[in-house]
Amino acid sequence: MAQQQPPLIGITSGWVTNSSGLLVHQLGEAYTRAILQAGGFPVVIPTGLEAPALQGLLERLDGVVLSGGGDLDPALFNGDPHPKVYGISPERDQLEISLVHLALEMDMPLLAICRGIQVLNVALGGQLYTHIADQKEHTLKHDWFPKFPRDKLAHTISLKCDSVLDQIYGVDEIQVNSLHHQGISTVGEGLEATAFAPDGLVEGLEAKGASFAVGVQWHPECLPADEGSQKLFQALVQACQ
Repeated sequence: MAQQQPPLIGITSGWVTNSSGLLVHQLGEAYTRAILQAGGFPVVIPTGLEAPALQGLLERLDGVVLSGGGDLDPALFNGDPHPKVYGISPERDQLEISLVHLALEMDMPLLAICRGIQVLNVALGGQLYTHIADQKEHTLKHDWFPKFPRDKLAHTISLKCDSVLDQIYGVDEIQVNSLHHQGISTVGEGLEATAFAPDGLVEGLEAKGASFAVGVQWHPECLPADEGSQKLFQALVQACQ
């Protein structure tokens, strides 16, 4: 009996300029490690792919992860300008928004992390705070970066009863790291908010009617020793199979 091959899971990447002045693709090793440990095979999706090439690639993949990174262009969601906005990449914005629509149309398993949940939300018409600390009253500190460990447990998250995230983690409240300064202000069409920080900020989204389309505002790939984070990536891999 032939052994089942690991599902191919594409992970989006960003563009950065290296010390030689060359444009290179960037993706944290934690993402690929998390997919491998969960039983999948990671494939880097390069920024800059044209629509036909992206479509062709998705037809070969079994699932997709939208990774973290810089901010989305506020013009995409009529966001308020703010001096803390950084790392805008129109090419990455365009690719990932297109990817969201294609993945949902194909009912391809999708896990959106940090920037990724924001892309998912904006792609479906939602809006963001461009800087939470200045635009949301009575908020927690969410931007525990860059001078803090990426696995620092910053606050709790409440999971909506019987949501996909609630079923995966098996508890109604978890502790998470927090590495973002932007966040969801208005939920996009066809999405349901299923995880919340103590200050009420939406930290989890699920696409209604999708087999598996989940977004989280924290970074589970940076919590490799956390059982719930392991279960999240395992759930993605199982959905891909």
